[in-house]
Amino acid sequence: MQRKLVQTSEGARHPFRQALAPHVFAVPAEWKPKPLKWWQREDAHLFVVSFGAFFTVFYTFIA
Repeated sequence: MQRKLVQTSEGARHPFRQALAPHVFAVPAEWKPKPLKWWQREDAHLFVVSFGAFFTVFYTFIA
């Protein structure tokens, strides 16, 4: 049996999520994640943060 007027989202398990309208959970078809910049990628970000931390600690001990 298919119902055309549904007030709640049966796929949601939490009572608050059931009270929300179904269009809240819909993801637009044209939605695409923004491409990350070079420094936001995981490897580059880890390198920059590690280098900055080492540089700060090393020159703090020298000074």
